[in-house]
Amino acid sequence: MTQINKRPLKRFSIILTVIVLIVALVLGSFLYLNSQRGYVGNVESLIVGMEPNQVNLLVYVAENQSYLAANGLNVTIKDYASGSAAVNGLLNGEVNVATSTEFVVANNALANQGIQTFGVIDKFLQIYVIGNKDRGIENVTDLAGKKVGLSVQTASEFYLGRFLELNGMDLDQISLVNVTPSQVEDALENGTVDAVVAWQPYVGAIENRLGNSTVMWDAQSGQVAFDCAVSTNNWISSNPELVKRFLNSLAQAEQYIIYHPAEAKIILQNRLNLTAAYVEKVWSQYRFSLSLDQSLILAMQDESRWLIQNNLTNATAVPNFLNCIYVNGLKSVEPESVNIIG
Repeated sequence: MTQINKRPLKRFSIILTVIVLIVALVLGSFLYLNSQRGYVGNVESLIVGMEPNQVNLLVYVAENQSYLAANGLNVTIKDYASGSAAVNGLLNGEVNVATSTEFVVANNALANQGIQTFGVIDKFLQIYVIGNKDRGIENVTDLAGKKVGLSVQTASEFYLGRFLELNGMDLDQISLVNVTPSQVEDALENGTVDAVVAWQPYVGAIENRLGNSTVMWDAQSGQVAFDCAVSTNNWISSNPELVKRFLNSLAQAEQYIIYHPAEAKIILQNRLNLTAAYVEKVWSQYRFSLSLDQSLILAMQDESRWLIQNNLTNATAVPNFLNCIYVNGLKSVEPESVNIIG
């Protein structure tokens, strides 16, 4: 029987594999370099209002890595005490774009303020109820009759209400005190309030400052919150290309975080003056990626019903939140990130 010499076939297979790998490498390099090509056109200014917080890491990375500039955007970041304050700045004409939680978007939709979100830039779990043991708080039920500090008209108000409901209580059993995020540490320590609703990085600061004097519960009960990029309906409809270029910058930042997480953590540390240990501790609480999906609408519907039921709005019906979401920008940049029914 004639023996078939398999050596030429094996050699051919190896050569073919090498050729395929080279072609894939060249094509991949071409696509990557093409995606990094700078924008050719007029540079336009954009003012973005945000709370200095890790939920906005995509923006910080886009700024640090010059993705915004590469997309023809001269961006100025204006700091606000909260996302709600940033949206108020947007409505007052101080900024072109703001970032805030979906709760703020829902609240403004109920008031018919004419804003839209054009992209979620983070999903996070970072809001906590923190009680001071020295003020007699050991269990959730100890909050009854106590003063609880929080930043009103922010997501913390909703999460506190939902947290109490899940524990057989309601907002009528406590006294709410309006405390800005930067004041929560002092207010809790000096007895201005008995407990606070706070988010990171203030939670970590309270832990470091008060230590074993505190008791802490997850206010979100596992329900993620959304950090949304928002603007007015009029600005978005007049500037669709700016929206697209801004989102493209964030999409590049998203890829950077995926492939360079260590460097992204350093950017966050330096931008917000955080420690490496703190960033490592909380990193898993955030999902830094662009999206517009059905869970965003469901969350806003739930929050709207809560606001109506608790008489915290003059509205009596849940809005159609499809009118509060602009999808065309993200569809043109990351179509796979858009998953909204309707």
